Amino acid sequence: MTRDAIRLTGITKRYGAFTAVDDLTLAVPEGEFLALLGHNGAGKTTLMKMLLGLTRPTAGSLSVLGTEGGGAAARRALGFLPENVNFTGGSSGRAALRYFARLKGAPKAQAEDLLERVGLAAAAHKPVRTYSKGMRQRLGLAQALLGEPRLLLLDEPTSGLDPMLRQEFYRILRDMKAQGVTILLSSHVLSELQLRTDRIAIMRHGRLVACDTLQGLQQAAGLPVRIRVRVPEGGAERAAAQAGPGARVLAANGRSVELGVSLADKMEALRRLANGGAGDVEDLDVLPPSLDDVYAHFGGSPAPDEEVAP
Repeated sequence: MTRDAIRLTGITKRYGAFTAVDDLTLAVPEGEFLALLGHNGAGKTTLMKMLLGLTRPTAGSLSVLGTEGGGAAARRALGFLPENVNFTGGSSGRAALRYFARLKGAPKAQAEDLLERVGLAAAAHKPVRTYSKGMRQRLGLAQALLGEPRLLLLDEPTSGLDPMLRQEFYRILRDMKAQGVTILLSSHVLSELQLRTDRIAIMRHGRLVACDTLQGLQQAAGLPVRIRVRVPEGGAERAAAQAGPGARVLAANGRSVELGVSLADKMEALRRLANGGAGDVEDLDVLPPSLDDVYAHFGGSPAPDEEVAP
């Protein structure tokens, strides 16, 4: 039976009169990849701080890797990559990673393996102060992977990485997930997460407003599927009528029309367009609601004067 790597029950965190996290209940099973989304000030970083044991909830209970309240035992099996990675001093990348390996009780050889894995082997002898932001981010990821963690907490982990390095980063996460590691990742780059995560949790003003698979969120939001149809000159109106009463025109010109249909009406509209028989359809694309669309529906945007959680 799968256990929960993270279990939160009625978690609330207040800073004076400001409520950063408000009555949040969430369970993350072992081995799940969960994306945590929300505007700045939604409470994501505060939630991660509570999971790390850096701050305690004002109310509610939490369990991390089977340890109530988190604690030292849970932290030893946890890897964390903050949004802004800072390594102080003039040490080399190798020396910095070996230092963190000693703190975590990880073998020195693992530090060398991880430097190779994140693409820093050739620069391992160079001072960290000479590293670019992307190189520091990769060194931070290597630090988070020390000690073979069972849970990874990643806060904007691809910040500063170019597209090739982002692909490699997600390959590493895919391998970690295959080994049963639980991953909680917070990011604003939604296009990266759409096909990579098991579930998506969305926070707004400190509250959890939605948590489900992308398909489940799409259905709950009731957002339309878009069908883009290419037609002969002047055929847009006929194609729109051909799609049936469940379709509405979102945009059109002489050679193309974009239709909006509900998930329930999608297959019927496609059948009608494909079987029209009048040669009105030359090509079509089906565009389900994206994660950006889903997030805009549930997460919205904060008020201009909204407070930001500490």
